[in-house]
Parts: sequence; structure tokens; C-alpha cells
Amino acid sequence: SSTYRSEGIEVTVKYSQGSWTGVLGTDVITMPKGLYGSYTINIATILESENFFLPGVKWHGILGLAYDALAKPSSSVETFFDSLVRQAKIPNIFSLQMCGAGLPVAGSGTNGGSLVLGGIEPSLYTGDIWYTPIKEEWYYQVEILKLEVGGQNLELDCREYNADKAIVDSGTTLLRLPEKVFSAVVQAIARTSLIQEFSSGFWTGSQLACWDRTEKPWSLFPKLSIYLRDENSSRSFRISILPQLYIQPILVIGDNLQCYRFGISSSTNALVIGATVMEGFYVIFDRAHRRVGFAVSPCAEADGSPVSEIEGPFTTADVASNCVSSVSLHEPVLWIASYALMSLCGIILLVLIVLLLIPPRCQHRYTDNDVVNDESSLVRHRWK
Repeated sequence: SSTYRSEGIEVTVKYSQGSWTGVLGTDVITMPKGLYGSYTINIATILESENFFLPGVKWHGILGLAYDALAKPSSSVETFFDSLVRQAKIPNIFSLQMCGAGLPVAGSGTNGGSLVLGGIEPSLYTGDIWYTPIKEEWYYQVEILKLEVGGQNLELDCREYNADKAIVDSGTTLLRLPEKVFSAVVQAIARTSLIQEFSSGFWTGSQLACWDRTEKPWSLFPKLSIYLRDENSSRSFRISILPQLYIQPILVIGDNLQCYRFGISSSTNALVIGATVMEGFYVIFDRAHRRVGFAVSPCAEADGSPVSEIEGPFTTADVASNCVSSVSLHEPVLWIASYALMSLCGIILLVLIVLLLIPPRCQHRYTDNDVVNDESSLVRHRWK
């Protein structure tokens, strides 16, 4: 790019899987439709990466659309969308329609999708838009009240669904669930499905399940529903996905077999509403009003039938008034706390080493009754 200018600042970004390192700079972009004009934005040139670029994909980078609290190397770096809002004077809102449900495994056909910067496009959704508040402006953190499998409540404490955060993230492929929630969902699906025996490797993502291509396995699995708190905190609404969204065809073997993967995985630090769920909806990131909206997407169909639903309102009388921890720490704060604790431990260890090296007469005047041996030394007791 002839307009790229390097700032000479190294940037490293690590994900739960994969990482990359590059150099921060600026570049000039033009939008192909709607936002006419040229805009200067911050951009990182990726120089090294590990498990980041997936084999066979046609994309060559990542566009972060979250808040500046997550910007690298610091929140002082203006994000892509913030730059557009400031320079193009567009409303602080964008919306996303991800179309993928019902696509053939092989072939060049595609349903496409839409990213609308600065507004909402009525043709991309049907019915009403339901909004849930953004709890923290870093990721798009929301509050989940409960989950149902096949219409049956998992009956978990609602804080389990938000441990340690619940976010909406188009950059995550699957629906990711905290480990306890994931186990409960798998048990509920296995219990309510029409399959008597199923390999555990399918649930963990290490194995595929294959059926004859004339069969449609989705009828064997239940619907999955996620309840979100409404803007009116005494109400909730639920977004539901049918098995066509979470039992995903990804491989054809020979002429007869089609193989599927489980579109849900476990997570150690978040519940993530990723593409598995988002493909069923038109999702509005209304930053101006600090809320995320969901509406049914017309492209979320398989064999001519919708594979997603939105229903509400429901009362929240059966759940806690707050399902999110009152102490919400951003990742940079956690890093600072970690470094502070490490520094404190280092200082304590240094003091102990100095004390061990000081001659005994400077520490204590021993009498005949004192017993000093290896078994009573500080080092032996600490490292036994």
C-alpha cells in the first residue's frame, strides 16, 4: 500500500488459540458503498503468526469491532469503527447478518452476508428487534439468565452462564460455554436426543458423526434456547437455534456419507455467542444506546424452513436481579494485577535470599539450648 505509514510500535495479540505479532501503522481506506470518501485508520501489519491463518481460507487478517479497552498495544489506539464514527460522522451503531445455515458442504454457492456501518437495514430481518443491555464496554458483554434444551431449563445458578463473562462475538466460530454449563448442555442433549449411544469424541470436537446423505439427522436433536435480560430488567426474551445451526455439515465422504460436527465447545473463561448462534439472527451493536439487538434473519433457513426463533417477553421473577459479578475486571487490569503480584513475590523471595546469606551472628545470638540443623532450616521446610 502506497499510503501505509509505519508507527514503529510492535503489537502482539494472543488468542485462546493462535497469536500474531506485527507493527502498528496508519493507512487510508475508501468504502465501496455508502460511506463515500477516504479515511485514515490505525492498522497493524502482521509479520509473524502462529495458528492464526487457517489453511484454505481466503481472509488475510482480522477487523476488530469491539471497544478501545481491548485495543493493542493500549486503549489509546483508536479502533477502526471509532475512526469511522469520528471522521465520517456516522451514528455509533453497526449491524451484522451472517448467512451460513443450510449452505452446501461442497460447491461455490454462498448466501453472502451483510455488515452495515452506521445503521440498521430493514430488509435484513423479520419481526421485531429485541434489545439486551451491554453490561461492560470492552467485549460486547451481555447478561444471560438461563438456558433451555428441548424446552427444559438446565436449572443452573444464572451466574454460571456469565462466568466470568458472557459476550457476543462474531469472531468466534462456535457457541462456547463455561465448562459446567457445557457439561449440562451435553447431558441434556444426549438425554433428549433420539440417539441411544453417541461417541464422547463428537461432543468434545475430536470426532465427526456421519449419516447417509439421504438422512437428515437434525430431527434427532433438540432446540437450544438462550434467555437474555431485556432493557426492562424485569423482563427477558429468548433466542433459540434449531439443530441445523449447531449440528453442522462440514465433510462429504464418497457418494453416500455426510459428516457433521458439534457446533458447541467448552470454555474456561467465558460464554461466547459466536457464529453458531449469530448465523440465525440479524445482530445490532447499538453502541450509542449501549445495547445489543437480535432479530430473526431471513437467510437463516434450511430446506425452506427457519432455523432460529425469538420469543418474549418473559418475567425474570424466577432469576436473580443480577447474574453478573459485581467485580468486572478488564483484561489489562488483570495483567497489571498479575505483574504486581509477581513483583511482590519477587521482592519477598529476594529478602529471604538476603536473610539466608547474612552470617548467623547478625541474625541471632545462639545459646547452648538452640538447635540449628538442616531439618530446621527455612530452605528445607519451603522445598520439601
